[in-house]
Amino acid sequence: MAKKNLGSQGIVFPGAVLLIGTYDADGNPDVMNAAWGGQCGPKHIAMNLSPHKTTENLELKKAFTIAFGTKETLVASDYVGMVSAKNEPDKVKKAGFTVTKGENVDAPVINEMPLSLECKVVSMGNDPATNECRVVGEIVNVIADESVLTDGKVDFGKVSPILFDGVSAGYWSIGERVGNAFSDGAALK
Repeated sequence: MAKKNLGSQGIVFPGAVLLIGTYDADGNPDVMNAAWGGQCGPKHIAMNLSPHKTTENLELKKAFTIAFGTKETLVASDYVGMVSAKNEPDKVKKAGFTVTKGENVDAPVINEMPLSLECKVVSMGNDPATNECRVVGEIVNVIADESVLTDGKVDFGKVSPILFDGVSAGYWSIGERVGNAFSDGAALK
């Protein structure tokens, strides 16, 4: 099989489409789309963010929510990643989102999203390798619509999350479940 060197590029796939919800000093909600983040432990999520209104809000409130962009909310999810709240203060409303204050953190939960995480900032600082702000948050609560649960657990087939492809600047949807973690490999023992 012939192989070709393609050089350095951001190609780790999949990348969840994370919608980060924060409040500013005046209590105005902001939501941004971030592709450079993911779970980094059993109850922690990490993100690398360039300077945004969101990073200012994170520094101020030490709290945020994460919702996952879905096939149904693709246009709105993409929009909140294209427009800054500094230039469009009503971007949450323009995206068609409504919010409710989180019960466990001082951050907005997007009502239209079927799955959200309430998080508190546990560390935040400049990453010298990327010159971006590295944020690590602890997941303190998971909020799920009953419609996306199977046997009391989140069923990502029902959530229909979208994934970011940094190579082609596209979005993908999750397909079918194809195996069982920590089980299927036992056939080789």
